[in-house]
Amino acid sequence: RLPSLRPSMAQKEETAEAAAPTSQDGEDLENPGDPKNLKELVELPPFEIVTGERLPANFFKFQFRNVEYSSGRNKTFLCYVVEAQSKGGQVQASRGYLEDEHAAAHAEEAFFNTIMPAFDPALCYLVTWYVSSSPCAACADRIVRTLNKTKNLRLLLLAGRLFMWEEPEIQAALRKLKEAGCKLRIMKPQDFEYVWQNFVEQEEGESKAFEPWEDIQENFLYYDEKLADILK
Repeated sequence: RLPSLRPSMAQKEETAEAAAPTSQDGEDLENPGDPKNLKELVELPPFEIVTGERLPANFFKFQFRNVEYSSGRNKTFLCYVVEAQSKGGQVQASRGYLEDEHAAAHAEEAFFNTIMPAFDPALCYLVTWYVSSSPCAACADRIVRTLNKTKNLRLLLLAGRLFMWEEPEIQAALRKLKEAGCKLRIMKPQDFEYVWQNFVEQEEGESKAFEPWEDIQENFLYYDEKLADILK
């Protein structure tokens, strides 16, 4: 049995300042008594590793690094957390990771093809993605179509970098994601640390502490500003 994972920064940072119930992403729930609404989770239950593997540390350090120019980083790594809530309020959670090289489709498409078919239509799902870079236009379109037809699914997408963000097609795709209800965010240093602790192999004898790279905060602010401008 795996030990419980601590809540991610993405899930913890939005806290209620008043007694009013909130969803996990911090939004006020119009009808907190509705069992379809996912309530804020203070402590996550134990996870099971769906893929059975963690990212090699060197893959994380290279692929997730939030550099401005991502030379050589030509595939996407997607770490996911799936939380399913039944009408009785019981929560089940699982996590894993996907990468382009191990699937015929892009990582985002692979999630819908390999993970989502096991979803129970009677449950409400909150899915959190930590991706090394934001989706291409085709994957963004698939996400939009899936969200539009899957009413029991909510998606929080945190990207380490923005993929080809200067292209009008990509900017339009990101805006469509927002319009479809996908919560978009750039990964903060704390989010990289969460991925390091929960999705990366810890080699015996190596330090398990996350060591942020020198420009991690500056690059986060750079991409955060670009995304905010695109989504205006």
